[in-house]
Amino acid sequence: MGVKHDIEVRPIEPDQLDALLALCVEHAAYEKAEFTDDGQMERWRAAFFAERPALHGWVALDDGRPCGFMTVTTDFATWSARRFAYMDCLYLQEPYRGLGLGRVFLERLREFAAAEGCGWAEWQTPPDNESGIGFYRRMGAATKDKVRFSYDVGAGGLS
Repeated sequence: MGVKHDIEVRPIEPDQLDALLALCVEHAAYEKAEFTDDGQMERWRAAFFAERPALHGWVALDDGRPCGFMTVTTDFATWSARRFAYMDCLYLQEPYRGLGLGRVFLERLREFAAAEGCGWAEWQTPPDNESGIGFYRRMGAATKDKVRFSYDVGAGGLS
């Protein structure tokens, strides 16, 4: 089944940050994670819309209503001394899964990575996200076994 003709994937715009917040709350619940609204909309505004953005994002719109999103950053790999794209989030509301939108988002990821001079893209998903894992494998992505750590350094990040 192909993507419905009235759904489009476009770069996130400033007036869509409220919708992004709601989608992030849903995404966290889907991943059985905690989400706290602590003012990220202003930090997003600075990250997305700066002269040199720290965060890049796209939103899926069904007749103008946001129904999914993807966010990406760029990073640098020491071993290869090359830039790569890191997909931080990809989320679609349940009724929009299986319509081909994930493929559209991954194509945007590929286009973005190439335009930014990145050699590859990486991302992660929870080990119990079987449908996501299956989708990524069908799209030709390979897994790398590593354990992800988080180290709280007490900095507030962007203010």
